Amino acid sequence: MKKLSMLLATLTLASAPAFAADYKCKGNRVEKGGATQYTVRTSGPDITIEKGGGTRGKAVKRGNDYAVEVGGSTQATIENGRIYKGGSTWSSVSEAQRVYDCPDIVAATLWVLEQKGQL
Repeated sequence: MKKLSMLLATLTLASAPAFAADYKCKGNRVEKGGATQYTVRTSGPDITIEKGGGTRGKAVKRGNDYAVEVGGSTQATIENGRIYKGGSTWSSVSEAQRVYDCPDIVAATLWVLEQKGQL
């Protein structure tokens, strides 16, 4: 019985995620270590990421996908669970959610903004 318990404990640990997300969404806030880092604002389907009252970037709904914009310039698109830069796959939404424990578009937008040095 003791061997079975140890085996179950080992399997449970092995199936746990290798790491937890650094950031977590709570309501309209993105927190790290319990402190608010960013604010998420929505207007219809569009999402704006703010810090200290200033806009860092936006995810703007365009047809079936989203364009991530900084200062009105498109930096990436989010479509079908993928993040595209210049038409090529840059990453996946699930990869973004490993860093940002947030809804898909919010996580992907934050990820893009981080890659572009806008956070």
